[in-house]
Amino acid sequence: MMNNLFITFDPATSTMLSLNWVSMMIVLMLMPLEYWMLPSRYNTLMNMLLSKLHNEFSMLMYNKTKGFTLIFVSLFMFILINNIYGLIPYIFTSSSHLVFSLTLSLPLWLSLMLFGWINCTQNMFAHLIPMGTPPLLMPFMVMIETISNFIRPGSLAVRLTANMIAGHLLMSLLGNNIINASTMMIMLLLFIQMMLMLFEMAVSIIQAYVFSVLSTLYSSEMIYENT
Repeated sequence: MMNNLFITFDPATSTMLSLNWVSMMIVLMLMPLEYWMLPSRYNTLMNMLLSKLHNEFSMLMYNKTKGFTLIFVSLFMFILINNIYGLIPYIFTSSSHLVFSLTLSLPLWLSLMLFGWINCTQNMFAHLIPMGTPPLLMPFMVMIETISNFIRPGSLAVRLTANMIAGHLLMSLLGNNIINASTMMIMLLLFIQMMLMLFEMAVSIIQAYVFSVLSTLYSSEMIYENT
């Protein structure tokens, strides 16, 4: 029985070198798609998924930036692989750390904000006050819009991290209770954990989709206002 419930999220394997973060890239090395002579079922499924995501993100981007959706399709696949990979026993869940999620959300948001404020300063100032706002509410709307813009990368990161931590903590709690449980209780806990595993797989897909879609909406709002 573990002394600390959060020890499963500890990224350090030693004091000198942490190899747990290597799990983020191992899956990418095990996907040699170019070595197939003919398209396999896996390749066909991946192409269908990528094409569907590209079409959906293109609609969210108002079809103004061709090729820009490849960033968010790659972001979705990277988060999805790490989320599902973290469900395997004894595998480090990198997406349960703010270091992982903030590294994805903060540079993307910062680059879009710098692009908007440097190239389209007037439109960025105009975007802080929605159309039809009464003059008395304009200072408050500027404050609210500014705060909401600064919160966006943090909300993306915390949402992904919190959802991945919650499911793993629940499965850890159930796993610890199996040791002192009776036979009937063990069967019940195993059934609950199987259902939880299916639920966590669904959460992994949904969170990757939500992260990429919200990133697309934030960037499309920036690009739509500045074009």
